[in-house]
Amino acid sequence: MTYTLTLADPDATRDLGRRLAALLRAGDLVLLSGDLGAGKTTLTQGIGDGLGVRGQVASPTFIIARVHPSLGAGPDLVHVDAYRLGSLDEVDALDLDTSLEDSVTVVEWGEGKVEALSADRLEIHVRRPRGSDGAPDAASPLLEELGAPAAREVEVRPVGQRWAGIDLTAALSTGRP
Repeated sequence: MTYTLTLADPDATRDLGRRLAALLRAGDLVLLSGDLGAGKTTLTQGIGDGLGVRGQVASPTFIIARVHPSLGAGPDLVHVDAYRLGSLDEVDALDLDTSLEDSVTVVEWGEGKVEALSADRLEIHVRRPRGSDGAPDAASPLLEELGAPAAREVEVRPVGQRWAGIDLTAALSTGRP
């Protein structure tokens, strides 16, 4: 089953991350995909906040992977940006499977690269508004910087036995009319 929802702005995206964090546990893999600036890191910030991890969650583009230790009893967050990784060998070199069981691992741009890490995962695709020509709306990031919120469409697809029987409806509900 795939769940689809619309989030009004970055705050709603972070809030979704917090709600998802309440369901996540050590060993979970979250695969994020979407265009540049769609909100993948914003969603991960909410997950980090919900897990109660140390440090500011920022895009790990240039360091590829960053570990955010838990401040409490929960799991650490391993945040990976696979954008610059070109092969499965490069993914293997990160040794993500060694920390997978002890952490929640969130991989941005991991589609087609990290699915082999776990048969159980949440696949989340984030989309920004598109212009009439089907291209990403180039004005959205600028408008957002100027304080105008930009909506996102989010698709969440649970994969594997870990998520069988778990109804994500409540976690994905914005709680807003």
